[in-house]
Amino acid sequence: MAYFTYILKSKVKDRYYIGFCENLFKRLEKHNSGNSRSTKAYIPWEIVYWEKYHIKKDAIKRERQLKKLKNKKYIDNLIKNHSGGRPE
Repeated sequence: MAYFTYILKSKVKDRYYIGFCENLFKRLEKHNSGNSRSTKAYIPWEIVYWEKYHIKKDAIKRERQLKKLKNKKYIDNLIKNHSGGRPE
């Protein structure tokens, strides 16, 4: 089992959303379908960053760490330096 900490970016506003999940693509689909109250106003979203973890607690810890930063410049640099690829 894998867990992901992820960052989404709105395609219509300069907004990020940080979260964690087990299935990254199903979670993106849920955000883009309007089923998530916190992201509904900024649809459509795209995945711009992710980190993979084998332990759920680690993914949650990283999500909280990123959310506490509230530093757009740090997030922009994190995304810019991300190697990309397709999460598995």
